[in-house]
This record gives sequence, structure tokens and C-alpha cells, in this order.
Amino acid sequence: MIVYDLSCSSSHRFEVWFRSSADFAEQREKGWLQCPECGCEQVDKAPMAPSVPAKSSARSEALSNAPAQEIVSGGESAIPPKVMEAMKALAKAQSEAIKESKWVGKDFAQQARDMHYGEKDEELIHGKATPEEAQDLVDEGIAVAPLLVPVADPDELN
Repeated sequence: MIVYDLSCSSSHRFEVWFRSSADFAEQREKGWLQCPECGCEQVDKAPMAPSVPAKSSARSEALSNAPAQEIVSGGESAIPPKVMEAMKALAKAQSEAIKESKWVGKDFAQQARDMHYGEKDEELIHGKATPEEAQDLVDEGIAVAPLLVPVADPDELN
């Protein structure tokens, strides 16, 4: 995952996480990025301060001795402790909610349709869908909800 500081044409700044820089480029090209404050779709990367890493051996040692919050947040001031606690609680709640759910990957939209129209037995599923696929499901009256915390494809885990 990679985080970018973004800015809209009205100069509102906000932060967004992406799977890769290519994911950012694709979402921007397709017009999927919007300013959360004004809804503007003219969004681009905002200038960011460069990060100068320590020597790799020093950085590895620092990471192995650092508290989990510092590794995730980049230091005490990056993410307030209450926000970090809320994010951890949200991730835990989502993990519990999908525990009994089946990962269906890119077949999510089709399997949701099949269950909705009685072509397949109903079960709890989660997977990947494009924003267009998700909107089409909603338009068809099929109940779907986005996962708030990214979920790794089980086939891509080490």
C-alpha cells in the first residue's frame, strides 16, 4: 500500500491509500477520485516532503525495536493515538464480520447476482468489484457494502 497527499483544484488537501502508483494513475484517469470536501474530480498529487531513509541496516534495527504504532504511523505525530485505536478497532470488527464469509475474488459481482436471482445458494461472500460493478449491483437491488479496510487476496499472501 502507498499513501499520497492529494489536492483538488479548490486547494483542499487530503490523504488516500492506493495499492500501487499504477492504481492511483488508473483511478485518476477513470475519474474515480473526488475531493471529500467539495466533490471536485480535478485531483492531483500534492507536494510532499521527501523521506530520506536511514542506512538499511540502521532502519531494519529501528523497525524491529519500534512499537507497532510507530511503524504504521511513521512516528508519534503522523496519526493521533485515538485515530490509530479507532482504525485498529475497525480492522478487527471487519475481520470478525468476514470470518464466516467466503473469498470469491474477481467473481464477486457475478456470484452476488447468481445468489440474488436464485441461480446459486445464498452464502456470505466477499471479493473484488469495480465501482461500476458495485453500482450495477445496487441498481439491480442487490445488497452490497464496501469493506472499509483493504483485504488481501488469499492467493497473494506469503
